[in-house]
Amino acid sequence: MQRLRRLLFLVSLVSLFASPAFAHARCANGRSSSGAMWLSIAHPGLGEYMLKSWGPWSNMPEKKFWLGFIPGYGWPGYLQVKSAIDASKCKTNDDLTFNE
Repeated sequence: MQRLRRLLFLVSLVSLFASPAFAHARCANGRSSSGAMWLSIAHPGLGEYMLKSWGPWSNMPEKKFWLGFIPGYGWPGYLQVKSAIDASKCKTNDDLTFNE
């Protein structure tokens, strides 16, 4: 039952961000926020890393990326959702909490 709820939550999150309103959003550096969001759904931190123009490992949000390997917390889980939301808003921080 828990697995089904988690799957429904992720599907609803994806459908929310996949709406046409987000389809052409661009960040200040010209990169696609929806593309970054999808990368963060694949693995926490990747979308934000892409928004920082890839490059050296110092551009990687290390906490999100490395903690993303923890099942249920990182992937699929809390960090995956947090990273996807941050990337869709063009944020590139390594903060693990919701401060909004």
